[in-house]
Amino acid sequence: MLELKNISKTFNKGTVNEKTVFSNLSLTVNDGDFITIIGSNGAGKSTLFNLIGGSILADEGKIVLDGKDITLKKSYKRAKDIGRLFQEPKLGTAGSMTIEENLALCSKSGSWLSFVSKKEKEAFKERLRYLDMGLEERMKQPVGLLSGGQRQALSLLMATYNTPKLLLLDEHTAALDPKAQEQVLKITREVVEENNLTCLMITHDMKMALEMGNRTIMMQNGQIVVDISGKERANMTVEGLLALFKEKAGEALLNDRMLLGN
Repeated sequence: MLELKNISKTFNKGTVNEKTVFSNLSLTVNDGDFITIIGSNGAGKSTLFNLIGGSILADEGKIVLDGKDITLKKSYKRAKDIGRLFQEPKLGTAGSMTIEENLALCSKSGSWLSFVSKKEKEAFKERLRYLDMGLEERMKQPVGLLSGGQRQALSLLMATYNTPKLLLLDEHTAALDPKAQEQVLKITREVVEENNLTCLMITHDMKMALEMGNRTIMMQNGQIVVDISGKERANMTVEGLLALFKEKAGEALLNDRMLLGN
């Protein structure tokens, strides 16, 4: 379980550029939840992920993961328990290193990059076959030569190689073409379901937000204004979600990217 308790965050305090993103924000993510997060630019979605991942620290409040307070824990120490994918596929992999070397980096087999055993190579190949992209036959190829979709699928495999307690997907298909996007989303569904991962996914695609996972939240001005699941979500349409947002936020959603899709 992930708990954010009364989180507050202000950037550039005491300057003309001071901006409060969160003020007493609270959120509970249950084990096995797959939550899609939508909201216009500036709503606080990426800041939320940065706080959870540890790349920035909260001014006030607590972040608790699996019963342990991680509020002040360094990001590299959280990485063991929190996997993350970014919008840019290049951020999740080392482009100058081979596929095999990238997998060795995330493997906890205890071997050095200079030596990968035959058993480890077979384990890597087995994981790559799961992607159904033929990457198991290209393990000696630099990752920088892969397509965006292949690289993002590899990033997903690496982020979940050692099952994390939490997976953060930060618009991880937004930079891909429609075909690659569909393929990576399919792999995402399968990986999350088969490993029963707890997952948060930011998206600008409202249709996708209702189709993926089991719960959807909408953010506006650093607050969660909509939080739906169960039958309410199952029967919800994009039009209904827009109407609910207007009712809860007191204003219509004005974001072309979200209204028109990616």
